[in-house]
Amino acid sequence: MLLVIHGAVTGSLVILGIIFLKGKGSSLIAGYNTASRAEKEKIDEKKLCRYVGKLMFALAGCFFIMMLSDIFHKMWILWLGLGLVFMVSIGGIIYINTGDRIKK
Repeated sequence: MLLVIHGAVTGSLVILGIIFLKGKGSSLIAGYNTASRAEKEKIDEKKLCRYVGKLMFALAGCFFIMMLSDIFHKMWILWLGLGLVFMVSIGGIIYINTGDRIKK
């Protein structure tokens, strides 16, 4: 059962990654869709979407590792994948919010 759930999450993240890499779907990005018009004008939407797309692929890889734990029945692989999810998420948020990477 968990194999199906991890597979569905991985597939969903890959699909979202493809959408974002094409520069579309900015309305799906939390924070950007609720920002004021003045704030949105300061941000390069294409750069933001491309970065979030890469982040989605990285998270899909983490969930794929978690899916491998169901295949091989090894709990340490699950913990590795879970740790990677947290590291990629927190690292990605810190990276994008420092250094004016997505400013116009």
